[in-house]
Amino acid sequence: MKVFFAWIKSQPGIKLNLILIFLGLALLPGRSHIYDLDLGEAKPLVRPVTWQLPLPVDVPVNSDGVRAPFLSARSAVVIDVDSKTIVYAKNPDFKLLPASTTKIMTALIVLDTYPLDKIITIDSVHQTGQVMKLKSGERISVENLLYGLLVESANDAATVLAQNYPGGEDAFIEAMNQKVKDLGLSHTQFTNASGLDAYGHYTTAHDLALIAASAMANPAFKKVVGTLGITVSDVDNTVTHDLETINQLLGIVPGLAGVKTGWTELAGECFVAYVERNGRKIITVVLGSNDRFGETASLINWVYSNHRWQAVTPAIH
Repeated sequence: MKVFFAWIKSQPGIKLNLILIFLGLALLPGRSHIYDLDLGEAKPLVRPVTWQLPLPVDVPVNSDGVRAPFLSARSAVVIDVDSKTIVYAKNPDFKLLPASTTKIMTALIVLDTYPLDKIITIDSVHQTGQVMKLKSGERISVENLLYGLLVESANDAATVLAQNYPGGEDAFIEAMNQKVKDLGLSHTQFTNASGLDAYGHYTTAHDLALIAASAMANPAFKKVVGTLGITVSDVDNTVTHDLETINQLLGIVPGLAGVKTGWTELAGECFVAYVERNGRKIITVVLGSNDRFGETASLINWVYSNHRWQAVTPAIH
């Protein structure tokens, strides 16, 4: 061995070649357990994409830069119905008393549960606040009670509809709050069907706008809240109820098709409105206002006078 190394030292060319050979061998990968794995068929290096890029949606943009009108309302919001884009907001997530705008959710549960031609017999009469003057023993359809609920804002209709729900009034309130969760809302809670002021009964302008958007997607609801006045009767046509909308902008403001008013001393003036012009739909909400109809009309005029709907591609998160 000593003779071998001595010979290598005497041969410079051979020494360099051997070094290169040893280096090459050192760089060769050794065998590992990976060689013994059964990896099956070769997989593609790039996985196919199964989702699509979001399509552009039309959203309102304030092209003129004109500021929104001053509002006395404690909370207010305007949303674009199709994109749910917030066009205007003032304290949109304040939890406030909703008064009779509660009846939007009441109607949603009724429409989810009852056939419109179902007949309900009035056992007792609830006469607190605004009523349609239901009479004990009267037999009246759910549809006619809905007109009383949404046109006349009748508290007696709300109570009767809740009490006749499967499981009773408590179950009806549970259904209202479950609907809140189903709509993905987290700032709303109901304790009664009529909207009377109560501890733990609250919503926000933004939540209420989204509830109204869901309700207006129902043709039966949209038909009822678009009614200026109607006379309904019991099934025997012996008892009649003359109903007239409290919505002072209905039939006055172009494109306005509902939705619901509300008022109590603690809640102040409340109003949810739905407007459609040239296929562009918005919902306005004012809560705790000193002039619900005037401020709503100003908001509507501001939106349609100063906004243009433009296609925007939603951001990918």
